[in-house]
Amino acid sequence: MAVSGKLRRQMAEGGWIRKMFEEGIALKKQFGEDKVFDLSLGNPVLEPPEEFRRELRKWVNTPVSGMHRYMPNAGYPETRAAVAEHLSASTGLPFTLNEVIMTCGAAGAINAVLKAILEAGDEVIIFSPFFVEYIYYIDNHQGAARTVVADENFVPDLRALENAITPRTRAVLVNSPNNPTGVVYSEETIRGLGEVLGRKEKEYGREIFLVSDDVYRKLVYDGIECPYAFHYHPATIVTTSHSKDLALPGERIGYVAVNPSYADRAELVNGLVFANRVLGYVNAPALMQNVVRVLQDASVDIELYRKKRDLLYESLVGMGYSVVKPMGAFYIFPRSPIEDDAAFVRLLQEQRVLTVPGRGFGSPGFFRISYCVEDRVIEGSLAGFRLAAKKCGLRG
Repeated sequence: MAVSGKLRRQMAEGGWIRKMFEEGIALKKQFGEDKVFDLSLGNPVLEPPEEFRRELRKWVNTPVSGMHRYMPNAGYPETRAAVAEHLSASTGLPFTLNEVIMTCGAAGAINAVLKAILEAGDEVIIFSPFFVEYIYYIDNHQGAARTVVADENFVPDLRALENAITPRTRAVLVNSPNNPTGVVYSEETIRGLGEVLGRKEKEYGREIFLVSDDVYRKLVYDGIECPYAFHYHPATIVTTSHSKDLALPGERIGYVAVNPSYADRAELVNGLVFANRVLGYVNAPALMQNVVRVLQDASVDIELYRKKRDLLYESLVGMGYSVVKPMGAFYIFPRSPIEDDAAFVRLLQEQRVLTVPGRGFGSPGFFRISYCVEDRVIEGSLAGFRLAAKKCGLRG
């Protein structure tokens, strides 16, 4: 037996996204690249902005002595200070470099956070639908994931959250704009989350962290505001990366930011730096730390994603699909026309349209579409969505 039974079970349960991606590779070999419409993976099609290319050329063409050596495990002080300056301007809070740790993407950031705050058996609450890797990140650090179902609009149900918190709850992990739904949590929702956590902290005499995965923060549409959680709960930690806003998923560059209003932030930051090291990340990539230092206010052209969203959303609604309109990120999460979402995804696959069943995100009965793809892929998929809708009795 090459791998543990536990890992084998996890691979079987949590491999939907990768499975559909691999199905796409096989179908493209069989039918040709232009005959398969892969909407399964959140791998941004947009190229990084020109500012990124300029900075990358600068560092590659005029290298600085020692730029590829180790730096402090928290990252370059200059980069952390640049992040802190951006956060201070965005939030009005007095961030300094001492509240920022550079990480290997948001995944590295979340794992460092969970390593730092969890005791064995501590519970972390997540809202379904959720990014499936959260389950495994929590398990990595001997925590227990506790799922609370979001409401019909994919917004956290605060009453359900309050009922789910127990004396073992250590953190609530949220993601807005959300993967897989594209929903952006309002200021009222975030405030409510903070109020619930404050009440429960007093009830149980135990600190409960609000961990906010902000990886899609800059990808919002239609003038929607994406509030920072720092203002609504002192024990707030934000994790993020430049995978989406600068289209750099393969470069693995992100950070953790601890609320400057949190009383024990110095101890927490020291724990995060230690966790970053002993988890094997050691430090965030040196070259990328240097490059993104001056790009904290930059992003890809969000308008291009909005146009893709509008094309897909309006087309699906016109075909009769039931869809909550996404206001951020680059995903859409329609209800499956039939109860078995995996069967419906297979029906789409017969039309060479690749999506991911909602059960892969803790929400059977839905399916996820990723629209961070070329327009021709979206346009080419529409005939398949239309035929599948007709076969399932939808009326557009």
